Amino acid sequence: MGATAASRLRRPHTYSGPADPNAVLGYEMDWIYVDNSNVFIEGQRVSAVSKGMALDIYDAMNNRVLDFSYKMSFGKLYEFVAGTDRKQIARAMLFGSRPPPNDAIWNMAKKAGFEVIVHDRNVANKEKKIDTGIVAAMSRDAYRNAKPDDVFTIVAGDKDYMPAVEQMRADEFRVDVVFWEHAATELKNACSKFISLNPHLLNLQY
Repeated sequence: MGATAASRLRRPHTYSGPADPNAVLGYEMDWIYVDNSNVFIEGQRVSAVSKGMALDIYDAMNNRVLDFSYKMSFGKLYEFVAGTDRKQIARAMLFGSRPPPNDAIWNMAKKAGFEVIVHDRNVANKEKKIDTGIVAAMSRDAYRNAKPDDVFTIVAGDKDYMPAVEQMRADEFRVDVVFWEHAATELKNACSKFISLNPHLLNLQY
């Protein structure tokens, strides 16, 4: 894909030294946090609309319409949000949940470049700890490890992330959101920049 759509919207990176984000002062690093289920399932919803399986995204949400044939590539997603130079990346975390019961899908994500955190679903088969896990990791990195010019990116669309994003913005951190166009309005308004995945639906497909 070359230069990613996400990276083109940021200041260009010029550093070619050591990968340690704390080794060079003043160099902008990227911190990335992906809500796996959120971005993949909503991608199937967007694909369903694009194929005429639903009238629009709200029809797809209300009637639980998904295009199960649409599979997003971990590698293409990583390249879109992180680019191709891994020295620019301080951290790229992907949060998921079991099931799937085996590690094959998570090994694919690791191979793509993500640090993978997996939680078990609860007895009602609901995800738990994903939102709070992302917020905790991002906040810890922001206040302990990041430098003033670093860029934080959340690949998620739930409004539950809004309070954390607002707080980080108030503390002068840059927080971008990369997600499908129907991300929560509150989150889109709270972030530094919103980058829509909709124009890249087919490019991100596995």
